[in-house]
Amino acid sequence: MEPRWKGKGFKAKALAEPMSKIVSQLQSSLIQSDAQGLLAGCTVLIAVKPEQTDLLDHSCFGKRIVTAEKDNEWFQLGLEEAFYLCFSLKCLKIVGDDKCPKDDVELWQCMISRKPNFPDFYKAYSHLRMKNWVVKSGLNYGVDFVAYRHHPSLVHSEYAVLVLSEGEDEGNGRLRLWSDLHCTTRVSGSVVKTLLVLRITKTGNGVASPSCLEKYTVVGRTIRRWHPEQCREDNVIGENRTKQQEALGKASLKTKFTQKHDLKLKPGLVGIERGFSLVSISLVFALISFIVSRWFWSN
Repeated sequence: MEPRWKGKGFKAKALAEPMSKIVSQLQSSLIQSDAQGLLAGCTVLIAVKPEQTDLLDHSCFGKRIVTAEKDNEWFQLGLEEAFYLCFSLKCLKIVGDDKCPKDDVELWQCMISRKPNFPDFYKAYSHLRMKNWVVKSGLNYGVDFVAYRHHPSLVHSEYAVLVLSEGEDEGNGRLRLWSDLHCTTRVSGSVVKTLLVLRITKTGNGVASPSCLEKYTVVGRTIRRWHPEQCREDNVIGENRTKQQEALGKASLKTKFTQKHDLKLKPGLVGIERGFSLVSISLVFALISFIVSRWFWSN
C-alpha cells in the first residue's frame, strides 16, 4: 500500500502550492506545537504529530524514521536543516544530553564542534533554501548538496552543489587541479546535473557566533563540460541548412500547386485544340470547292 504522504493527494498539493507557502505552513505548525529536537551526533531527531509529518515531507526537511510509536512520528534532520529551522525560521528548539534547550550561540558552537566547516556549509544551504530551492545531501554524487526545483518525488535534482571556502584550494585541494574539475564535471554530467560551485568569501575571521554569517558572501558559478564534437560553427551550419530546407519546401509547394492547376486546365485545352482542328479542315474543304466551281464555270 502506498504511504499517504506519497499518494496522488500529495503530488496534487505539491504541484498546486509553491515551496515558500509550504515552508510557511510548517513554520506556523512547529511554533504552535513548541516542537523540540534532540541533538544526537551529527543529526537532530524530532518527534512530530501525524499532521506535521506531511508538512515536513512536503517541505523536504529531514528523513522519516519508521518506529513502533503510534502517537508520534520521528524525523532525522541534518545539522544544516536543524539549524535552519532553529535559527532562520525560529520554529524549533534543540536540546542536548542535559535536556535543556540551547540558545543560538551554544547551538552554533555545538554544530562547529561536530562539523568544523559547518559555517560555510550552512551559509551555502541557507542561501539556496531562501531562494526556495530544495536542498538535500549530495553524498551519493560526490558533492556537498543537490538542489531540486521542487519536491524530489516530482523532479530530479538540477544542480550538484560544491561548497568552496575562501582559500580552500590550498586546504583540502578540491578543484585545485584541472583534472579535479574535469572529473567532477564529468560525474555531474553522467547523472544529468549541472555543477554549481558556491564560493564562500568572508570579511572577518571570527566564528564565535552565528552573527558572523552577515559577513559571508556567496558567489555561485555553474560549470558544464564542453563536448569537443560540438563545433562553434554548428549553429551557423544548422541555420543555413534550415534556410535551404525552407527554400526547397517552398519550391516543392509551388511545383505541386502548378501541377495541380495544370491538371484542371488540360481538359479545356484539349477541347480548344480539337475545335481549331475542325475549323481548319472546314476551311480547306470550302477553298477546294470554290476553286473547283470556278474552274467548272470558266470552261
